[in-house]
Amino acid sequence: MSKHLHIEPGKQQVIVNEGETILDAAMRAGFNMPYGCRNGACGACKGKVLGGEVRHREHSGSALNKTEEAQGLALFCCAEPITDVTIECREVQATKDIQIRTLPCRVEKIDRASDDVAVLSLKLPTNERLQFLAGQYIDIHTKDGKKRSFSLANPPYDDEYLQLHVRLVPGGAFSEYVHNSMREREILRFTGPLGSFFLREDSDKPIIFLASGTGFAPIKSIVEFAIRKGIQREMVLYWGCRSLSDLYMPELPSQWQVDHPNFTFIPVLSEPRPEDAWQGRTGFVHEAVLHDFADLSGYQVYACGAPVMVEAAHGSFTGRGLPSDEFFSDAFFLSRDLGKA
Repeated sequence: MSKHLHIEPGKQQVIVNEGETILDAAMRAGFNMPYGCRNGACGACKGKVLGGEVRHREHSGSALNKTEEAQGLALFCCAEPITDVTIECREVQATKDIQIRTLPCRVEKIDRASDDVAVLSLKLPTNERLQFLAGQYIDIHTKDGKKRSFSLANPPYDDEYLQLHVRLVPGGAFSEYVHNSMREREILRFTGPLGSFFLREDSDKPIIFLASGTGFAPIKSIVEFAIRKGIQREMVLYWGCRSLSDLYMPELPSQWQVDHPNFTFIPVLSEPRPEDAWQGRTGFVHEAVLHDFADLSGYQVYACGAPVMVEAAHGSFTGRGLPSDEFFSDAFFLSRDLGKA
């Protein structure tokens, strides 16, 4: 039986069909909620339930814990209304006119950025282009009927190919397929663009970018977009990896720093090897930010990477004065990251 969804403060009203989540119903109705993983792992869609009751599908306890749930918070991507529901959620205006589509694409190139990172270049059919915002992602449809989410690493103005950074994950069926079996000219299908991880251009605040591993991919897209547009806000990128070999594309942000006085690149290694002869920053990447900034109240932060990094950054940065609504995140997750809350 369908339920009524009321969205404040904009007074929108949406019908939620049986089996639909709040996010699914809102998107179907054309209301653009903030969201990231759409699978209960990242917390980007977390919001307040003002009235009514919801039940949650399986989700990560780090995205929504029992205390938050008791306080009336919900993950809209996996919350189903039990009754008519009123929620508080501001619409993401920038994605309003971007159509989410399902399209075929051809694997044009497979480049090796490192031993365990492949860069896929995907070609759309003739006369097709994908409109997207820098930082958004697509869902690749796998042959077993599942979907795998990958951020677009290319900026929107450079859209001849869609570029994905795919790290080899031991036991990961799709990443192992990409690295070991995929051939050029294969045909894939994808859905996108998705997500609300993109640059808020209506702000003039300086920006801290925080990436771990291939979380660099969407940040690459955002930075290249900002540079092309001539945005002069101060930008600092902290890119955390285990060892030097995991820092798979360091020459690119290093060149941004040379070419643009408002951009700074700070690589951070958590477990440098002796052969790395590393003289740079070490430790956890979010702790490097805490070392450098005593007060984050005047900043925006864009974080992408492992959920544990994103969660640690959010908690510690808001403790340094960062407004919670100035922290934008896109957490990469594996199926093992999901668990009963």
